[in-house]
Amino acid sequence: MQINPAGWFEKLPVQSGSFSESVPLRGRYRYTAAYFLSLSIPSVISKPIERSIRIMKNSRRYLFFACHNYCFSILRPLQDAIRARGDEVSWFILGDRINPQYLTDDEQRCLTVDEVMAYQPLAVFTPNNVVPHFFPGIKVQVFHGFNARKRSDDDHFGLRGFFDLYCTHGPCTTEVFQQLAEKKGYFKVVETGWPKVDYLLSGSEKERKPSKPTVILTSTFSKNLTCAPHLYSTIERLVKKNSMQWLVQFHPEMDSSIVQMYKAIKAENYQFIETSDVIPYLRLADVMVCDTSSILQEFMQLERPVVTFKNRTPGPWLIDVDKPDDLEQAIERALLRPEKLMSEIRRYNANLHPYSDGQSSVRVLDAADKFIASKPRALRRKPLNILRKIKICRQLNYWRL
Repeated sequence: MQINPAGWFEKLPVQSGSFSESVPLRGRYRYTAAYFLSLSIPSVISKPIERSIRIMKNSRRYLFFACHNYCFSILRPLQDAIRARGDEVSWFILGDRINPQYLTDDEQRCLTVDEVMAYQPLAVFTPNNVVPHFFPGIKVQVFHGFNARKRSDDDHFGLRGFFDLYCTHGPCTTEVFQQLAEKKGYFKVVETGWPKVDYLLSGSEKERKPSKPTVILTSTFSKNLTCAPHLYSTIERLVKKNSMQWLVQFHPEMDSSIVQMYKAIKAENYQFIETSDVIPYLRLADVMVCDTSSILQEFMQLERPVVTFKNRTPGPWLIDVDKPDDLEQAIERALLRPEKLMSEIRRYNANLHPYSDGQSSVRVLDAADKFIASKPRALRRKPLNILRKIKICRQLNYWRL
């Protein structure tokens, strides 16, 4: 079989606005060479080359805007959905609350605003409350957590005036955002489920099965809500009792003195976790001990019990205690998984996040693509948001409006 490299090269698409148009002629020859190399080398090497060829063709571009380490576990399932369609995604990382070293070798990154402007994404996805208004593409809010009701003013439903599309988790949030959309008129709402849950519900239920029950302690950083300082002595005693395996993971903004207290505990049945992705550890646990952090709602997606300490809005789907001395008995009850409790958890999940098919990321991407394709003109103009916009421009040192 004879292959005409020049003939194959002539068929490469050069479409307006596509990646191939921006690749210099010399670069296109490199991709041509890569194509022929991929015909004869192992797939572990050729797959990245083939992906580069797909990108050079007519792939669609998306951007992730991330300011916290928790963004990685939220957005990576969406990244998988984008790549599965042969499309391209890049990350823009901002601030000192996120570690860019958590990016993997195969993840693209725009280092400057100018690179973002040249990249020309169709949509910008973020779990953050704000997003640079001058970035190209529609702005899509995917949320950084479930509505934990930490405050009386329901901050989960606060509008900052930056987003075109809100991708909600389930009926309890969709209804409120839909009412706000009808009132404000400048954004759309689509119920999709939460991308992070895709990873939580995928894979094996347990990566290992300890001989003892596993309990994970998690806590928010808010001084008024955190359980960590109040439960320390009790946790230390239960660890020494050695009847359970203990995992401990805190919000990244937890007071450092509390972190050091828990790090000081040393035992074979105890592990303090520092990670950008707590999902594998959630899968390991049989019971969670928590306070009013939204991570308890993530854990409940596995249909496993949660014991809370002075939860702000306790319900029959939780085992709530207000005294540290009651914690051990509550954990033992949770390990029995009483049917009434499990039934309440399932009912709660149906209203919070009814999607257990692992396809929330696909629905988010579909909703964004549909919004882009429909180009809704009936939407009102977004609020001026002058002060917030100035703050973002100052933070990025970018003033070309």
